[in-house]
Amino acid sequence: QVRLVESGGGLVQAGGSLTLSCAGSASNFVINVMGWYRQFPGKEREFVATITRDGITKYEDSVKGRFTISRDVSKNTVYLRMSMLKPEDTAVYYCSADVVRDETVWGYYWGQGTQVTVSS
Repeated sequence: QVRLVESGGGLVQAGGSLTLSCAGSASNFVINVMGWYRQFPGKEREFVATITRDGITKYEDSVKGRFTISRDVSKNTVYLRMSMLKPEDTAVYYCSADVVRDETVWGYYWGQGTQVTVSS
């Protein structure tokens, strides 16, 4: 089984900071790439950032320089530090992970989501 549990969402003023956490667990699999996506009302889920087990990161253009993704591989935990937040960052944020067994990616998983609201 695979489980991803997010925490850290909430209400913050524009220009402020917020850090999200996601604790992962997987039986009979190794958690591979982890990341964050977000979903605006009425729209499809969108990429935010990902990080590999050895620390290689990717970011969506609008969050570059403002958001930082990090990871504790030993704890299967990924973080998203969000700074200089804007009202347009308001969304439900989802933790993501893929799992590998015998050098093969076996599945892709999502957390339950956590609401981030930025007020002006």
